[in-house]
Amino acid sequence: MNNVLMRKVDVTESYQPLAAERTVVTVTISCPPGNSANVYFKGDDGSDVPWVAGEWHEFKNVDLSDIQVKGTVGDTVTVVGGTW
Repeated sequence: MNNVLMRKVDVTESYQPLAAERTVVTVTISCPPGNSANVYFKGDDGSDVPWVAGEWHEFKNVDLSDIQVKGTVGDTVTVVGGTW
């Protein structure tokens, strides 16, 4: 069964996961060009990995609850994809 996933995540100053519970999907994650600052993704070693406004990447079969983001309040991350 295929399910579509489309969401906008409002970032906060503290790390938060892209999903509250295990959600395995193939998606494009992007930082909209209207963001005012970098959004930081938590790297596998705990480091801050900056994404600039307008940056996007495709991910296959990832668990969104494992991906954590933080940034400037008012900025967002979009997640579009699904289970295929």
